Amino acid sequence: MSREYPEHPRVGVGAVVLHGTRVLLVKRGRPPGAGKWSLPGGLVHLGETTREAVVREVAEECGLAITVADVAGVVDRVVRDETERIRYHYVLVDYLAFPDSTRVAPGSDAADVQWVEIDRVTELDITDGLVDMIRRAEALRGGARA
Repeated sequence: MSREYPEHPRVGVGAVVLHGTRVLLVKRGRPPGAGKWSLPGGLVHLGETTREAVVREVAEECGLAITVADVAGVVDRVVRDETERIRYHYVLVDYLAFPDSTRVAPGSDAADVQWVEIDRVTELDITDGLVDMIRRAEALRGGARA
């Protein structure tokens, strides 16, 4: 099933991986959002839970094992083309997660991967809603530094 101009919404996952005052971000290698910094994540495979999917996606994109805490938020991402046709439609479940280590390396569809100071995220070319989701995850974490 094509990601572009789909017949149905696609279910995706993302991870707000927090380590102290830093968050793990990936630079998207493919549309939508190619070249923008965002959360690691991707589509849920048939038969896979969203938790299983987020663990797999972070491993594929960042080479990192994570411990998933809880849902940080759910967002609808609907992108229309110039004729108002729906080009992309995702329902995204974003989780708060913590790294099992801090060593990362870009893989699969990530052009780059970095630990970024949360205060500096807005200095990057980021996807819509990224800062809000990081803030939700920080609130869920309750200020405790992992």
